[in-house]
Amino acid sequence: MQRTQPPVTELTEPYWEGCRQGELRLQKCTDCGRHQFYPRTLCSHCNGRELEWVVAGGQGTVASFTVVRRAISKAYTAPYVVALIDLAEGVRMMSGIVDVDPDTVCVGDPVTVDFEAWSDELSLPVFRLEKVGGNQ
Repeated sequence: MQRTQPPVTELTEPYWEGCRQGELRLQKCTDCGRHQFYPRTLCSHCNGRELEWVVAGGQGTVASFTVVRRAISKAYTAPYVVALIDLAEGVRMMSGIVDVDPDTVCVGDPVTVDFEAWSDELSLPVFRLEKVGGNQ
């Protein structure tokens, strides 16, 4: 059974290519200097039209999360964590937190991006809890 596949468009292709290369790419407005996620044709802050793709540092914190205990199909293994991640660049994205006991995740936990093959064509960004003081 195949997982749900996000659409790859001309607008989003640089993002997905970055994921294939192990880079989390965000758009940055050359007018106001702010980052944005998800990809758009205009800056969501100043409506500027000059957007460039930059590589994000990949560090963030858990803003909110939920534990999915019943998978939506047999293509997914429950339980898994779906989280809103606040990146250091000032954007928020939804992703999964992987390789963690779901009952140990907390709002405010520091996370680092990683990439997981979703299909033969796509890799998706996922996050891992940062090890703090030898603990995860």
